[in-house]
Amino acid sequence: MSNRVVCREASHAGSWYTASGPQLNAQLEGWLSQVQSTKRPARAIIAPHAGYTYCGSCAAHAYKQVDPSITRRIFILGPSHHVPLSRCALSSVDIYRTPLYDLRIDQKIYGELWKTGMFERMSLQTDEDEHSIEMHLPYTAKAMESHKDEFTIIPVLVGALSESKEQEFGKLFSKYLADPSNLFVVSSDFCHWGQRFRYSYYDESQGEIYRSIEHLDKMAYLLTIIFIRELSVMELILDLGMSIIEQLDPVSFSNYLKKYHNTICGRHPIGVLLNAITELQKNGMNMSFSFLNYAQSSQCRNWQDSSVSYAAGALTVH
Repeated sequence: MSNRVVCREASHAGSWYTASGPQLNAQLEGWLSQVQSTKRPARAIIAPHAGYTYCGSCAAHAYKQVDPSITRRIFILGPSHHVPLSRCALSSVDIYRTPLYDLRIDQKIYGELWKTGMFERMSLQTDEDEHSIEMHLPYTAKAMESHKDEFTIIPVLVGALSESKEQEFGKLFSKYLADPSNLFVVSSDFCHWGQRFRYSYYDESQGEIYRSIEHLDKMAYLLTIIFIRELSVMELILDLGMSIIEQLDPVSFSNYLKKYHNTICGRHPIGVLLNAITELQKNGMNMSFSFLNYAQSSQCRNWQDSSVSYAAGALTVH
């Protein structure tokens, strides 16, 4: 039986981010140095997965909240962009390479997940083609560099899950989310707007197109936060209007997507996280979520323009 270690190469290095370890390290340090950390360490973060030129500074706001001294396992949930997938998939390799240092997959946790029968295996080709997980690896390596030999990663490719499957996977991952030595990284960009994305929702009452996009995205923010902490009725009225008050349950985010069709590519990983949180709240766990930064790749002002939105946020446990 072969004991050969199988590695996934940093296939997007040199295009989506620099392949030079020293340059990458300096770039990440620069972005992180401009950001404040909150009082409590994150148990989960939501951060973007675009090229670092576009979203590197935004992602720093999430990764600044990671405490490497307590984190021992990092679950990275990324959406599948290239292959049809109705469930979730696990990697077939042992090591994920980055220009900083190699990250080791936790085969013990993988074994536990595999035994559930809920997962598929992704091929090495699928793994290396996909960017949604890889774009979090350099930041993970940087955030954890002071304890780089003391943690493992659990990459999970999330398919186009039904609402019931989001609930099932949320329930499964909730026991891992409950552990303070675990961190969940949820990979998602927000609105993809313009003709090339076949999405051009525009609420003229918000002013310029980019303002309408921001308002649309921030409605999703508020729904995410509402899932996690109970707002007063007055806050809800001010933030979202009467209709959302009636939707204080785990389908609110799905209903928002159905209504506005916002092109949030990580909607299924977000859905899994929200369902995991809901499961823990049933057991009396007190958590809060806040978005820390929002950015757009460009400001759309006419119908020929296009942009992608990015957001960084953190979940903390009280």
